[in-house]
Amino acid sequence: MSGHGAPTITLDAGAEQQPLRVAVIAASWHREVMDGLLAGAQAAAADAGLTDVTVVTVPGTFELSVAAARLAPHYDALVALGVVIRGGTPHFDYVCQSATLGLTQVSVNTGVPVGFGVLTCDNEQQALDRAGLPGSSEDKGREALEAAVATALTLRSTLAQQD
Repeated sequence: MSGHGAPTITLDAGAEQQPLRVAVIAASWHREVMDGLLAGAQAAAADAGLTDVTVVTVPGTFELSVAAARLAPHYDALVALGVVIRGGTPHFDYVCQSATLGLTQVSVNTGVPVGFGVLTCDNEQQALDRAGLPGSSEDKGREALEAAVATALTLRSTLAQQD
């Protein structure tokens, strides 16, 4: 199970003097899986005290990077949600690699944390198991939001100490 050894992240972003600005970018393919991922991210945001989270929908996982690049200057943290299920062609490899590299590039170039909630699965059942749906063993939408917000809070705190 990929969730084994994951840290427990407790967030209280709502207690910040200046609330974090967070955007969730969600792909449209595989609606059931995406609904679960988005619900998990939104629940994690609510649990962290974030009351104003922007949700942006793009056609597919490939488009996550360009949306993240355009949104990054306006937000403290981004969450990218998508799912790519392996098929019989190399398309899976190209989309997964471009999404991973593109989102990494956005984060490194802008300094804005990007929670990586892109499922790269061999089959639909693996995606459903990670989507945070009833019966799922993991909630990758929640984990991606928690990671992005925790990183943003850490960076804010660390940089404030240097001022």
